[in-house]
Amino acid sequence: MDLRDIQNLIKFVAKSGASEVKLEMEDVKITIKTNPDESAKEQVYVQQLPVAQALPQLPIAQALQPQTVQATPAEAAPQSQPAPAAEDSKYITIKSPMIGTFYRRPGPDKPLFVEVGSTISKGSVICIIEAMKLFNEIESEVSGKIVKILVDDSSPVEFDQPLYLVDPS
Repeated sequence: MDLRDIQNLIKFVAKSGASEVKLEMEDVKITIKTNPDESAKEQVYVQQLPVAQALPQLPIAQALQPQTVQATPAEAAPQSQPAPAAEDSKYITIKSPMIGTFYRRPGPDKPLFVEVGSTISKGSVICIIEAMKLFNEIESEVSGKIVKILVDDSSPVEFDQPLYLVDPS
């Protein structure tokens, strides 16, 4: 409801002779009170409800729990990060060439393209990324052994998002 609608409503209530009108909609509450003795003076109260009420309400314990859980690993991460970073540096990361949905198999009843421990060669198909109803076969640009799969099957991926870690040796 915009300002022009509210002004028209005030004029209508003033002309109708009603002393009080309340209007409640999803996001706005309006109360218009007129003084019967002095019809020129109207009182208008417009209250806009916060948008947060439209969201599902969670218990406070649940709402606060993820923040507490996230704060603890963030503090511990600088201490434990150097070892995995040094360990992962010898691996090659295969990244997504596009935005879409990542699939590890050519069809629901077909076997996986690759698994952890699979040996891949340059040019072999390692996954499919669906973008705008087109299924794009992604070929490996490196040869080696799959060490880690970084994305779950049927999950969305972003451009340049790491998909696999490959040991080139």
